[in-house]
Amino acid sequence: MEKKRKTRLGQVISNRMDKTVVVAVGAARRHPIYKKTVKHTIKYKAHDEGNVCRVGDTVRIVETRPLSKEKRWRVKEIVSRREIIEPSKIIEDIPMDVKDDSAIHQTKGD
Repeated sequence: MEKKRKTRLGQVISNRMDKTVVVAVGAARRHPIYKKTVKHTIKYKAHDEGNVCRVGDTVRIVETRPLSKEKRWRVKEIVSRREIIEPSKIIEDIPMDVKDDSAIHQTKGD
């Protein structure tokens, strides 16, 4: 009888390592005494065989045998991709008064 593996849904926060991504999985729990919702974020290192994950992607990871000292998870699927914005588009979207940095360098005495 095969044991069902644990799965988590999280967001890729780093893909700088070869065939490895860091996935942040968030959970909200109620504090047992104060009854306030407390957010927890756990980071998992997961195996990405094809180096296809990018920062910001939402992925599903599944538990697997130990692949290295810290890697015990594998990327099962990419649920959604983050839209890539070109740097030139970002500059065009900035309002004109913000592009002029002379206002930034003024002192309070002026």
